[in-house]
Amino acid sequence: MEYQNSQPVADAVVSPAGALPASAGVGRTVISEAAVAKVAGIAARSVPGVYSLGSGPSRALGALRDAVGSADHAAGVRVEVGETQVAVDLDLVAMYGTPLHALANQIRAAVYAAVEELVGLEVIEVNIEINDVYVPGPAKPAAAAEARPVRDAIQ
Repeated sequence: MEYQNSQPVADAVVSPAGALPASAGVGRTVISEAAVAKVAGIAARSVPGVYSLGSGPSRALGALRDAVGSADHAAGVRVEVGETQVAVDLDLVAMYGTPLHALANQIRAAVYAAVEELVGLEVIEVNIEINDVYVPGPAKPAAAAEARPVRDAIQ
């Protein structure tokens, strides 16, 4: 479903040339679920402690997209858009060491703020499912790179 705003803005002022200013809002605005999902996805990814969005298969598909230079900002995000309200469901992977309940609360706040400010819909709920925790591999020791013999350039 798409959100449609076909109500004209009250007190629209017509300029002397007879054209309506850009902010007058005369006409119809359609905001697709894909656009709302993208806004929510970008907001969720901006929170420190979020490693990625999506379940295992969608992350694998996202890795392929990243390899070819494309990105799906709505991966792992599902939205249900009504006339004036939206519900958001997120699947994500958290970074190890991040308190998960605090992370969920920060994501929820970021998504509420972004969707309500940028899209103009009231967010009624943000459901978050943390599917996995990313544990980074061991850091490569710098000493191994320095241990290689250096050849003198003698000619």
